[in-house]
Amino acid sequence: MNRRSLLTIVSATAVSALALTACGQAGQGGATPGDGDGPVELSMWTHSAGNPAELEVYQQIIEDFNASQDEYVVVEESFPQGAYNDAIVAAAAAGDLPCLLDMDGPIVPNWAWAGYIQPLGLPTEITDALLPTAVGTYQDEIYSAGYWDAALSVFARQSVLEENDIRIPTTDEPWTIDEFDAALATLQDAGYDTPLDIGAEDTGEWWSYAYSPMLQSAGGDLVDRSTMLTADGALNGPEAVEFFTWFQDAFTAGYTSSSGTIGNEEFNNDEAALSYTGVWNAMDSLDAVGDDLLILPPPDFGQGVTIGGGSWQWGISASCDATDGARAYLEFSFADEYLTEFSDKQVVIPATASAVEASEHFSEDGALRPFVELSERFALARPETPAYPVISSTFEKAGKDIMNGADVQSTLDTAVREIDANIESNDGYGF
Repeated sequence: MNRRSLLTIVSATAVSALALTACGQAGQGGATPGDGDGPVELSMWTHSAGNPAELEVYQQIIEDFNASQDEYVVVEESFPQGAYNDAIVAAAAAGDLPCLLDMDGPIVPNWAWAGYIQPLGLPTEITDALLPTAVGTYQDEIYSAGYWDAALSVFARQSVLEENDIRIPTTDEPWTIDEFDAALATLQDAGYDTPLDIGAEDTGEWWSYAYSPMLQSAGGDLVDRSTMLTADGALNGPEAVEFFTWFQDAFTAGYTSSSGTIGNEEFNNDEAALSYTGVWNAMDSLDAVGDDLLILPPPDFGQGVTIGGGSWQWGISASCDATDGARAYLEFSFADEYLTEFSDKQVVIPATASAVEASEHFSEDGALRPFVELSERFALARPETPAYPVISSTFEKAGKDIMNGADVQSTLDTAVREIDANIESNDGYGF
């Protein structure tokens, strides 16, 4: 699984031909009455066409559900990820959404506000058992739920840290930012020209998912979460300026760069001593590094470690005219056996504690167990506001400008004005 399969954000761009074709195939209201006394067909769309391992589990769930009762039949349609969001936007405009649809976690509030999806209505014994970041909310109402989450960490070789007398951090005692800077300087002196890979060559949602937790660790944020009405003070306050000054200085000093390749090859090839990356790269690094691999918490920028949370989740369209059937399918699908299958086939963190313990990679003795603790202790969902797509793209532009030498304060002030103008133009998005 690559980073892009976990991190996508909606784009209201021109609708692709595939999206238009797909809209013509879905039944009005997402459900089609069966012939005579036959079962009701529930249409289901997923972005998983390019991910056969994920799709295999969905198809097994659908087969099992359809065989378990005779009132409903789920009919699945898979889209390539690049076309999926456009298909949703087009279908929503035509009033022709499927009953069941998946969506990236941070887009849930936007789709709820836009009227694409309805409150989920699953029993609390299901949603309460999930990781908090596997549940999507808007205005304190649950609209989506997911089977897994991802987590970020710093990969290192134990031998390299020990050879250079660098303390190995723990979740209880992560590196302070001063320790982290000292470690980078030591590693650069030891022969790593660019000791840290933070994935800055990537684009899109990676920037908010990866770097806004660093900002939050420093005491800033993407928006004032107490009101969701302004980014002023959160994205351009003294804490944000301090963090982005560090961010810019890390590139200036050559501790990191944006000239690498997307993935974790630099670390795996021992060209970078440290890699700020996610669970989706862990198996390749285990193959390359073996028992020498350390999965470490990111540094504490002053206010405690934070990592991003929230991956793909499932919801029910607002236009679904067989809501009871859609909910019955989702209740069925959250059995631990399926969560465990998703985890084992995709290498993602199961959303329930019991599925974690049953999983191959994340159980007590699993090689990737540290990700479970990182997710449980440090994960923070991106701001649950319909403004998030604009916030995310604005943050990416500001971060790249600062990376390339722009003045920190004025760049952040400009970003705040753009975000606040969007929120104001949409009457606060319901807040």
